[in-house]
Amino acid sequence: MLAACSDLQDFRATWQGPRVGSAAVLHVGVADRADATLTLDAVDKHGMHGTIAIDGLVPPTDITSIDGAEADVLAGISFSGAPLRVYLAFVDVPDGAGQAFALVALYDDHRIEVRILRGGSIPLYAIFTLTEA
Repeated sequence: MLAACSDLQDFRATWQGPRVGSAAVLHVGVADRADATLTLDAVDKHGMHGTIAIDGLVPPTDITSIDGAEADVLAGISFSGAPLRVYLAFVDVPDGAGQAFALVALYDDHRIEVRILRGGSIPLYAIFTLTEA
């Protein structure tokens, strides 16, 4: 179920939180004690835009949902925990290994989960649980 536009607008704010998950496979390429900060400047059922920063990995940088995913069935992606809305984006990572894939999930209990993933020679996998700052 998609949230009403006004519900998603409530997520326009700055969000911060720690890396989570205890399994070793969830701790790839990002410091164990890293925090993420996500500022959503625009968010609705058609996409989101803002900035993201991850301690030791990503300085404040642009994050914008992928237009193609928003126009595709991927716009309705869901998984365990039933997020209100999931956005797919790419984030510039200045480590020489290219961009990382970001999955941003908004939940009705007013929290956000961010997953950062990348394969290749310098893989990344991290989950952050964010609350409003």
